[in-house]
Formats: sequence, structure tokens, C-alpha cells
Amino acid sequence: MRELLSELRDWHAAGTPFALATVVAVRGSAPRGPGSAMAVTAAGAVAGSVSGGCVESDVYETATEALGTGRTQLRTYGISDDEAFGVGLTCGGTIEVLVQPCVTAEDRALLRELADTVTSGEPVALATVVSPAASAGRHRMVLAGRVSGSLGDEGLDAAVTDDARGLLAQGATAGIRYGPHGERRMEEVTVFVQTFAPAPRMLVFGAIDHAAATARIGAFLGYRVTVCDARPAFATRERFPTADEVVCAWPHTYLETTPVDARTVVCVLTHDPRFDVPLLAAALRTPAAYIGVMGSRRTHADRTARLREAGVDEAALDRLASPVGLDLGARTPEETAVSIAAEIIQHRWGGTGRPLGELTGTIHHAPEPWSRPA
Repeated sequence: MRELLSELRDWHAAGTPFALATVVAVRGSAPRGPGSAMAVTAAGAVAGSVSGGCVESDVYETATEALGTGRTQLRTYGISDDEAFGVGLTCGGTIEVLVQPCVTAEDRALLRELADTVTSGEPVALATVVSPAASAGRHRMVLAGRVSGSLGDEGLDAAVTDDARGLLAQGATAGIRYGPHGERRMEEVTVFVQTFAPAPRMLVFGAIDHAAATARIGAFLGYRVTVCDARPAFATRERFPTADEVVCAWPHTYLETTPVDARTVVCVLTHDPRFDVPLLAAALRTPAAYIGVMGSRRTHADRTARLREAGVDEAALDRLASPVGLDLGARTPEETAVSIAAEIIQHRWGGTGRPLGELTGTIHHAPEPWSRPA
């Protein structure tokens, strides 16, 4: 839903009623994951998508109906065939979509507050009752130090607030079942908790032409991109207009002083031992999700030998993705950037990197739709 928030804020400012449809559960293969959203105004304007086109027409009609009745609905879409659903998915999975009218000033104000909070970069979670129908659509917004809204019961509010903060720490979204007053061992109330953590970081070291292409595709994928190089003539804003930051500093010095978490990806494109060895030694001490390193196989062999001499062990060296990228036959900087991005996506979601036409089984890799935080 993150991509919709700016438009929803504009609709709120104009006093425009709208209905919001959100994917709250996915089972099996589905085009889009939990949290995907589509909004429809009374005038028929549409923003966003819940399935990439499979069920949008029916969701549109349901949203229009919700605007007229003021009632929240939970719709289930499965396989599209004559024996199952008249409207459904072609990929074999099942999704549940919560369609809720946002017609009151209170509803729209909460979404406006959510949009402002996400824009500011402050981590926030939005908890929404999915079932039972009598309380579906109630919201509670949870931040590190404050809350807004209520799910209708003090005990439920407290339990959901606790779990939402746990999910925020993980950067995870989940559906959780409770008793009517927040009891942990009961499953009468289902609450969908969607988290909006700040964008993950992509740190690109080496201000070369490949770095410019990698920065562009990193921004396209939703990363907050930083390009770092020690050479003032190369580390300039003019050369990297799509990067969020361009830093002129020794790479290892910058890396040791900037935040790196388990969602951060590091792309080392310098292939110069003066930069690479101290930079990679520092990178391997961080929890970064991915550390890709450019260079030939001979360069990588020399690099790993130097890192061993610097005291880096084999388990740490195994974290390096080098030569960087998937084997796509890339030649140009732009093609190489696509190769790097493909490897980052594969690493994140556990894909094989092989052509889908050569494989059988589920296309989309996804966690179980409903989970309870430990």
C-alpha cells in the first residue's frame, strides 16, 4: 500500500470518499503479496492493484458497493474456472481481500496520518480487524512511542500493539488471530498487521559507470541508494542523479560509521585492492543481507587471499557474491546492473535463478499467510 499513500493523502485533502481494498492473506501462488492495495473513489478513479489484473474488475465493483452501503467486506478469490469461482486467479493460488469504505473524516484522517508518518521515515504499523464482520475495518496505528485508533477492545488493543511492535522490529507483515479480548490461545478475531519500515539501503562503492546503472535500478527496486567513492572528481551529484546520497569518503571508513542492518545490500564495484580489502573486511562484520563484489575470477581469488591474510575466516568469505550478478551474458553497465539486481532478488526470495519455463511447481515463493510472532 506504500505506493498509494501519496494519492490517498491528496484524496483526503480534497475530501474525496474512497474505498480501500487490501490483500490480507495469500495461500499458494499469487501475483501480489499481503499488503498490496487498490483504492476506488465514488467518481470511479482507481489507484493501485491487488492482483495485477486477475480480479481487479470484481474488486472495483465490490469497492463501489462498499461506498454505497458503508459496509466492509472480505472477499476470497481462488482458481478461475467454471467449478470454482466466476472471477479468480489464473495462477492457482487464493487471496483474501478486505474492502473497506473510507467515507468518514476519521477514516481518512487516520490514513493521512499514516501517509505523513511513512513519508517522514518513522517506522509504523497499521493493524486492521479482518474478522468477525461486526468489527472488520477497525484500525489501530502503532509507532515506537505512540498509538492511534482502537480495534474496539482494550485487551485486544494491548495485545495487537505488542505484536505490531515486534513485527516492526522484524520488518514483517502478518495476520494474527486472537480471542475477543486479545487472548493468545483463541482464534475468534483476525487482525492484519502491515508494517511500513523505512526503505532498505543499497550501498554502492566505486563511482564508475556500472555504479550509475546499479544506482538507477536500486532506486527502481525501492532501495535508498548511497554511492560512495574516495575520489572527489568521481563522487559527484551530477554523475549520480538518481542516488539518494553521494558520499566522498574512503569506503571502509564510511561503512564503519553508517547504519547497516539485515535488509541492507552492499555492492562493491571498485575492484581495487586498496579499497576492496579494508571495505570487505568491514562489510563482513555487518549483518548486511547481500555483499556483491565486482571483478574477474582471478581478481576474486587474489582478493580472497588478501582477506585471509587480514584475518577473515572461510565462513565470512562464503558470504561474498563474486563475481557479482547472475549469468545473463551481460555486457553493458545497464545489463550488468540488471544481473546484479536479479541476484539480489534471488537471494532475497530464494529463487533458483533458472528460467521458469524449465521448472515446475509454484512460481511465487511466499511465507504462510497467517503467522503468530514468537
